[in-house]
Amino acid sequence: PLYWAPGRPEVYGDAVRDLPSGFRVAPLARVHVCDDVSEGLLPVKAMLGFYIGGMGHAARNFHADLMARMGYEEEARRVQRLFLAGRRAEAVQAVPDAFADEISLVGPRERIAERLELWRKGPVTDLLALAPDRRTLRVLAELNS
Repeated sequence: PLYWAPGRPEVYGDAVRDLPSGFRVAPLARVHVCDDVSEGLLPVKAMLGFYIGGMGHAARNFHADLMARMGYEEEARRVQRLFLAGRRAEAVQAVPDAFADEISLVGPRERIAERLELWRKGPVTDLLALAPDRRTLRVLAELNS
């Protein structure tokens, strides 16, 4: 699932319920061990700003539509407007930290460990982790052992 948020399984409805035996659910998520959550979310917001703002047609953008279904409709449309107007840096800043945060695992080790438990409680069987450094990969491996 795109933009998986463990606290919002209803967004995907039947697509992640009652799956056949052996079926894997493997969302992609940025994982970054860092002290400053806001700073750590900047790469997530940059990716979201590009996809929500610039992918697809202005009237039919699946990324913006998904963000809207997740409760951020006004913000999604604002990101889209800014991006399409060529104001890309503003579009990235308009992505709510809360949205970027719920679809990623960013922050100190303890915070990531706590939030990773939420991911484990749902239908996710695998995590495709985008990690910027070895330290983050090492922490993620330790948390999975």
